[in-house]
Amino acid sequence: MTLDDILYDMYALQDEMRAYERKYGVLSETFYQAYQAGEEPPDDAWVRDWTAWASAYKIWLRRQQQYHSTIQALRKETQSIAEMIERTARHEPIPIAA
Repeated sequence: MTLDDILYDMYALQDEMRAYERKYGVLSETFYQAYQAGEEPPDDAWVRDWTAWASAYKIWLRRQQQYHSTIQALRKETQSIAEMIERTARHEPIPIAA
C-alpha cells in the first residue's frame, strides 16, 4: 500500500460517511461514539447502514493513522515541507508501514 492508496481510500470513505451523515443527521464521530457504547438502531431497517457506517469510520480512522505516521516519517527524510510535497506531488510510490 502506498500513500496515494491511503489518500484514495480516505476520500472514498469520507464520501461514504458523508452520505450516512446526511441521511441520519449526525457526524460520523458522534455516531461512532454511540455505536461503540452499544447503542442500537431504533429501526431494524437501519441495521445494515449502521454496520457499514461503523466499518467505514473504523477503516477511515486506521487510514488516518497510517497517513499521519507516513507523513511523520517523510518529514524526517526531507529538509522541508516543500521537499516532502515535491515527492508526494510526483505521486512516488511511498510505502506505508504496516
